Amino acid sequence: MTGLFVGRAAELAGLLRALSSAADGVAGVALVGGDAGIGKTRLAAELVAEARSRGFHVLVGQCAELGDALPYLPLADALRSAEPAVREAAAAHPMLGQLLPGTESAPATGLTQQRLFGSLLGLLADVQPVLFVIEDLHWADRSTRDLLVFLSRMLQSERVCVVGTYRTDDLHRRHPLRPVLAELKRLPTVTSVELGPLGDGEMADYVATLGDIDAQSLGLIVSRADGNPFYAEELYAAMAEGDDLPDELAGLLLSRVEVLSEAGQRVLRAAAVAGRRVEDELLREVSGLPLAEFEEAVREIVSRGLLKVRGHGYAFRHALLQEAVYNDLLPGERTRLHAAFARLLTSPAELAHHHLAGHDLPGALAASVEAGREAERVGAPAEAHRHYDRALSLWERVDDAERLAGESRVKLAFRSAVMAADSGDKHRAVTQLRVLPQTSEVCERLAYYLYEMNDEDAAVEVAERAVESAGEPATLARAMATYARTLLWSPRHHEAEELATRALELARAAGARDAEVGALLTLAVYAEVAGDMHRAHDLVDRAMAGPTGDLAMDLRARFHHARIHYEQGVLEHAAEVADDGIRLASETGLMWSTYGTDLRFLRFLIHYVAGEWDAAETMAAGFGARVGTVPEAILSSFALFIEVARGLPAVESRLSWLRPFWSDALASYMSRGLAAEHALWHGDPATALDHVRAVLAAQQPGDAGNVRIAAIGLWALAELGTTEGADELRAQARLSAEHGPTGGGGHLGPEGRAWTLRVEAEWHRVHGRLDVELCRKVVEEFDYGFVYEAARARWRLAEALLAAGDREAAQAEWEAAREVAGKLRAVPLENALLDFGRRARFGIAAGGGSRAGEPRAGAAVEPAEGRLTAREIEVLRLVAEGLTNREIAERLFIAQKTVSVHVSNILGKLGVSTRTQAAATARRLGLLP
Repeated sequence: MTGLFVGRAAELAGLLRALSSAADGVAGVALVGGDAGIGKTRLAAELVAEARSRGFHVLVGQCAELGDALPYLPLADALRSAEPAVREAAAAHPMLGQLLPGTESAPATGLTQQRLFGSLLGLLADVQPVLFVIEDLHWADRSTRDLLVFLSRMLQSERVCVVGTYRTDDLHRRHPLRPVLAELKRLPTVTSVELGPLGDGEMADYVATLGDIDAQSLGLIVSRADGNPFYAEELYAAMAEGDDLPDELAGLLLSRVEVLSEAGQRVLRAAAVAGRRVEDELLREVSGLPLAEFEEAVREIVSRGLLKVRGHGYAFRHALLQEAVYNDLLPGERTRLHAAFARLLTSPAELAHHHLAGHDLPGALAASVEAGREAERVGAPAEAHRHYDRALSLWERVDDAERLAGESRVKLAFRSAVMAADSGDKHRAVTQLRVLPQTSEVCERLAYYLYEMNDEDAAVEVAERAVESAGEPATLARAMATYARTLLWSPRHHEAEELATRALELARAAGARDAEVGALLTLAVYAEVAGDMHRAHDLVDRAMAGPTGDLAMDLRARFHHARIHYEQGVLEHAAEVADDGIRLASETGLMWSTYGTDLRFLRFLIHYVAGEWDAAETMAAGFGARVGTVPEAILSSFALFIEVARGLPAVESRLSWLRPFWSDALASYMSRGLAAEHALWHGDPATALDHVRAVLAAQQPGDAGNVRIAAIGLWALAELGTTEGADELRAQARLSAEHGPTGGGGHLGPEGRAWTLRVEAEWHRVHGRLDVELCRKVVEEFDYGFVYEAARARWRLAEALLAAGDREAAQAEWEAAREVAGKLRAVPLENALLDFGRRARFGIAAGGGSRAGEPRAGAAVEPAEGRLTAREIEVLRLVAEGLTNREIAERLFIAQKTVSVHVSNILGKLGVSTRTQAAATARRLGLLP
């Protein structure tokens, strides 16, 4: 019994706006909250109907009150009930097919959760537009909550709308959904809809749609229902059956149950123990009734609207009804019914739930362990960890627990800790591992997690213990490989090579391919840092020679192989390897895993460096701007390379999302370094310098990235017309180039060498000297294949050549830079070159000669004493026009004090004392028309 849709027009309109945005290519999430019975499901049903009418594929899944027992239950539910086209598409994606009925779980191969998440993204992209509704999020398992957050972050331009409903009256202070909702509601793409009680007028309209009713009864229902449609429906049904109306909703619901026959009540009580839904055959078995009597009882229940037929079974019309019936059971009755279900079920997670509720502790322990293993196989590490922890909590209360679990308590606790780490809770994993007997296996994992948590000193100490306590060759190989990795960037880095070499020998002898590849990659990085690039390439080639059985390790090998080629300027080979890695990540659903993401941003950089900017911009569009975590912020930052260089309007919005993550060193390095360039292109060198100083303060001394940041800082100082801080910036760059982060030498690749030379050239420019040969060397170094930076270097070379009097060569470099800037659509650089060309009176006529009224190319120009910088020439031109310092500051978008510094420098370099003399001297020297 459900009336017409009444009183929710505004709320439905909000959801329809989210749906329309999704149809237009702006993915979004909507959260619908309200008390039980307030109309969340009905509102979602209206949205589903509208979505289908607009051509959306619709997925609807429901969470169950079993909580974390069944991972991804709403996703599995949605896929099982999806239309055939969607089910067929799902079956083609890794990890999703096993959620469909009749499919066995594949053996776990690592990164299972990331694979499942990536597969779902692929499915949604394949079948878009999609509306995905997840009902009853207050009962969602941890993995489903993680999936909701993942989708809210990763869905950007897909035509997908995700809607979740939840009960507000169930969210106590420590409910696990509360922080998820708080996080999601901060996102501008998340629509939050709160359903309050219907007003008296709306409630009267709604009750009137249920059937004939007199005015007195209508008024009574409206006054008693408190704006809750479900309560109103139950009141109407009770009145229609002539029942008295209890004061509480639970009493009202039970009054409708009590009118059932004894057999009907027996069946309904059994159904309540099963949960919101139950299969027909299972319910008949548990009820214990003969078939004919059972079917008559079910027919009675369905006819009274207490259960609805759903697929091959039944579902309670509302969760409140199931809860009321369940809570009314006597303790012994409840225990016996749970035990009856446990005897008939085969799902380990459901078995664990019913065994525990039925006080069968041995059964609960065994089922919990098996449920944990099953959760591992389907990529739900959080649920696996919870199942294992529950088994551990029962261990001391159960006889012969080791036999029931199939492994020792220590091994199960170790497995639980590994699952905690895989679910992202490395702190929990470390805590659990610390209390276990410190075997080599335990110490190796503990060291690995400590290293990833940046506790390097503790990682080294524990890894050393892992080596000392190792027995089996394979165990020792893994321990030594991890030990070598922890030492790689420490003061004891010189020990890493010997350890990794020994680990490699042991791993080969023991057939431990994962340890072998780990050791090879550590040795490759060591060789790379030492400058032995031939050996580094050879080691990575060997690491990629065959699969390890560990997808994370296979992707890590491909990433480092591509990265080393990229950093050595071998772009074509780097692109091939990166593409191979991305294919592997895509085929296994690991595009959003750590190394799947790393491979994608590396491929983006290869496109960017090689001048394939349209491809780079297409990839950057997939690096979502609406970030919520540090890894997302780092990935998003890479998009700024192309957005800043092309002057795209998305820069400011992306930076606003990234700003909260500037406390992270890598996120700051990436985004603030490019924010500095953005500020420089917009005439704000002071802000650019602030960014540079903040980045360098957070960076490790000697880090190779400091060279590029120092060059940007020197560019800012040149624009500001001050030398203060220039020596410090050059010193930081030289430390990185000459000594590196470990002090053993920088050993930079071609790009690093080019940036080092640019630092020197910019340092001279800050001091008013445009060194032609140094600028030429910068161009030559960037010409290894870095198309954009070579063009920027030619801009500076053209300035130096012009100041040195070689106008013809200056124009040639200017034209080459302009051609590249135009092809790349590098608007800021193109504008800067055009401005410089106007000041230098360059120009190419249609026939290829100089423009009329301009001196011919190559005409001699006397150099200005002390050499003016490009910014000083720009200020000089405005001085010659008669502008004041304030007017020049407004024109160039710089501080008035900065203009004053530039003017003082100009007067000193030209050897004059007034602005008028400066203009006259500049015209005589050919610096001004």
